[in-house]
Formats: sequence, structure tokens, C-alpha cells
Amino acid sequence: MKLITTITALVFLASIQTMAQKTLADATKGKFLLGVAVNSQQVDGVNPIETELIAKEFSAIVPENCMKPQPIHPEENKYVWDSADKFVAFGEKNKQVVTGHCLIWHSQIGKWFFIDADGKDVSPEVLKERMHQHILTVVGRYKGRIKGWDVVNEAFEDNGTYRNSKFYQILGKDFIKYAFQFAHEADPNVELYYNDYNVETPAKCDAIVQLVKELKAAGCRIDAVGSQAHWHMNSPTVDATETSIKKLKDAGVKVLFTELDISILPSPYDGANVAANFKYSKEMDPYKEGVPDSIQQKWNKRMLDMFGLFLKYNDVVDRVTLWGLTDNTTWLNNFPIRGRKDYPVLFDRNNQRKPVVDEMIKMAKKSK
Repeated sequence: MKLITTITALVFLASIQTMAQKTLADATKGKFLLGVAVNSQQVDGVNPIETELIAKEFSAIVPENCMKPQPIHPEENKYVWDSADKFVAFGEKNKQVVTGHCLIWHSQIGKWFFIDADGKDVSPEVLKERMHQHILTVVGRYKGRIKGWDVVNEAFEDNGTYRNSKFYQILGKDFIKYAFQFAHEADPNVELYYNDYNVETPAKCDAIVQLVKELKAAGCRIDAVGSQAHWHMNSPTVDATETSIKKLKDAGVKVLFTELDISILPSPYDGANVAANFKYSKEMDPYKEGVPDSIQQKWNKRMLDMFGLFLKYNDVVDRVTLWGLTDNTTWLNNFPIRGRKDYPVLFDRNNQRKPVVDEMIKMAKKSK
């Protein structure tokens, strides 16, 4: 009798432990995909715990760097496929939805893309053809294996004007239209996205909505707009974020939160331009020895408030992707100030799920 009681207790404890390990990806199934950005070391299994967590805890993945123009196409007649091939195979092995990031971006792209043999700007015709070949080659290689592509990344300034990139200088705003046309040509079934940061800024959001309308009017496919969601403790507001979701929904596209992290640190900069760089100071790095509980609770509330918004609009929110697996690997430890210690994502420096994840799971279960 005692033995049976002991076995029953062990089974009960095991079931409780299994319930406690329910993932956020499981809880959001049928609402939206839960994704994470993955680096090549994680794909290669350099840290097996991280690799296992990615496979277990998330339903979608996106590459941090290996598919950006510079790494995958460093020279005009040279493509480097190894890391990107492994990344796609990793997602397929783990039965995860794979997104490609990104085809056209003014940053992390070789200078060769824009200049001729004399070092002068190429003609519009040459740049258009280089874009065509780049997109056909990259998208074509993974045709049928990727759900969607971030076709163009960060084409607007926060005030809603076009970024004065080399693409814009040489081709004008039509470079965006061409990119979407070429991507659709390369894979007619793949979803196509526009991606940017500070999408919650009214002027920028309005410019993106206008872009969506112009692309649709030109007969281009555009399925969703990605808000990178590199957020801070006080900005953007929940109201501003909700307003941007409504505007994009009314424009007839899905909404993706593509690079979610919430910095707990003070910041001299409210954006995600990778070129931004500020001098280190202790005042800007206050949690080197750990985050006080009162501050952590504020961060938790911030995350839960935004997560509640994702759930409220799950009819239009199609994916939420964390930009980095753990606090230890987040890019924000070095942006926009190198050497800081930030705590912006859902797993801590010991590869443990933060307690807020359990609260998010409860919210998702209660959500319709």
C-alpha cells in the first residue's frame, strides 16, 4: 500500500513538472508564432543547452546575420551559403517556421553593390540588375523552404521621410517596389514583408502605411509589416503601439513583431540604427551586479502589457520574435553603448526561463 502511494505521488509530481514546462510557443499556438533570432554558433551546437532551448521553446526562427547581404553575398560573383544552409536545415529539423532576413538593407552590405570599376556610383540600370540577381539567387535557393522574407529593411527615417541610402540615391523610392517584384518572381508562394524599427512613431507608421498602399496599387505582393520592437521601459507607449497595429490592419496587412527586446537600461538613443555609438559611463550601466527586484517587476509589467496587446490583436499579429535567446547573448549588451549588461529577453544568463514567462503562458491560456 505504501509503495502504491509513493508511486502515485511520484507520478503526480512528474505531471506537475510537465505542466510547469509548458512552453510559450505551445500556449500561443493558434494565436501567433513565437520566434527567436538564431546565430550560427547556436545552429552549430557550440553551446548545446542554447541549441536545445531554441528547438524546444520556439515555433519559429530567423537568422541574426547569416542571410544579410554582406555575409551571404560579399562580392559580386561570390555567394557564401554554408551558414545559411545550416540555418534553414536546423529549422526544418526542428519543425520550425523559417523566415529569411533580409534581402535589401542599406547596412551590412558590400560597397561593391553600389560602385563601378572606377569607384563611382553605378547607373540605376546596373543597381537594379544587381538587386535582381541577388534576390533571384538568394530567394531561389530556398524556394519552398521558407515561409517569408524581410524584403526591405529600414527604408524610412523616424520623421517619415525616405532614408537617404545608396539604394534611394540611385533608384529613388522605386527600389522598394523592385525588391518586392523580384522576390515574388523568385518564389511566387513565399510571403513578403517590409521591416523597420520605431514603427510606433506616428509619422513613420503613416509613411509605411502609404508604402503598403503604393505597393498594392502597383500590383506587388506584401503580406505583412514587421515592427522590430526594440523597445525601452517608457517608449513606445501601449497606446501608440495599439494605434500602429490598427493602422496597419486597416491597410490590409498582417503585423509581425520581428526583433522584440525591451532594454531595462537608460539609453541616450531611442532607435535601432546599428551605426549609433555612445561613450560608456557607470550611470548608463546601473545593473552590472544584477537588477533590483523593484526594477525587475517594472520590466515584467512592461513585457506583460505588450504581450497582452499581441494577444488582443492575434487576428492580425502573425508572429512575435525575440531578438536573441538569452540576456547573455543579446546585442544590447553592446548597443548603443559597448560593454553594458542588459536584461532584455525571456531567458537569463544561466539559460533559465524568467518567471515572467509563466505569467505570459497564463495570459495566453485565458486569451480567446
